[in-house]
Amino acid sequence: MPAPIIYVDADACPVKAEVEKVAERHGVVVTYVSNGGLRPSRDPMIRNVVVSKGADAADDWIVENARANDIVVTADIPLAARTVALGAHVLGPTGRPFTPETIGMAVAMRDLKQHLRETGESRGFNAAFTQKDRSNFLGELDRILRRALKSVTPG
Repeated sequence: MPAPIIYVDADACPVKAEVEKVAERHGVVVTYVSNGGLRPSRDPMIRNVVVSKGADAADDWIVENARANDIVVTADIPLAARTVALGAHVLGPTGRPFTPETIGMAVAMRDLKQHLRETGESRGFNAAFTQKDRSNFLGELDRILRRALKSVTPG
């Protein structure tokens, strides 16, 4: 199995610096995928992919390129479900891992919240991103990356 790559759904991702910090420590490639607005990096381990402005273009690109044991960072529940199905390790920016055991409930809760917003029963405000979220993400990404690297076969 080749070394894992970290794919980041980069539009509005609040943890890019944390991703780069952990990836650099472990010598892993990071691929940011976005509809635009990415700052170029001189680091050869950081790649930027700019996709068309289509609604799910970044998600589709990640699904087409991610493999089992890669790491995907996203707050997008449908993308998380698609990449969990590929066997990728999936992590939200608050440090919440999405796994085969938890993704079904995450999808159901997303659908329920969307329904409540559409019916006017909820205004759909998201909780503020906190320093605790950032810290949780850092720890969880490091843990998941170490596990992914352990499963790499030399060769």
